[in-house]
Amino acid sequence: MLNDQQIIAKYGQPGDVHKITRIELPYPMRIAWKPETSVKFIQCHDGIAVNLLLVFKDILEHYGYEEVKRLGIDLFGGCVNVRLMRGSKTKWSRHSWGIAIDLDPARNGLRVHKPVAQFSKPEYKEMIGAFYNYGFEGLGPEEDRDWMHFQINS
Repeated sequence: MLNDQQIIAKYGQPGDVHKITRIELPYPMRIAWKPETSVKFIQCHDGIAVNLLLVFKDILEHYGYEEVKRLGIDLFGGCVNVRLMRGSKTKWSRHSWGIAIDLDPARNGLRVHKPVAQFSKPEYKEMIGAFYNYGFEGLGPEEDRDWMHFQINS
């Protein structure tokens, strides 16, 4: 995992709006806390935009849109959110740079572990693999916590 110094060296200061871009998703995503509302665009750091888009294209190609919806992979929990990491007074959340994304937070919460975490189940192996193929890592597979969270690792 990248530390704060490595992230600042590569991605700049947290919250730098000049480094945030908008990407058009290959399928609509539902807002996790308001699933009747969907979005076709999300914001992220411009340094990860291509990789994040490729992740979602691979997911769509593998699962198809109806299966993406059924599995809740389209439940968007956020990407850019300038804040400190939960429980820290000094360490920035990776969301502060827009280099992390959360999906389906209700079933993959911060303190939810396998086998309860939805994304720890076998049917999500290809989704997780798509993130890893494009330089992301998941806190679920790495630390068995916060299964919703995927962050760039390069």
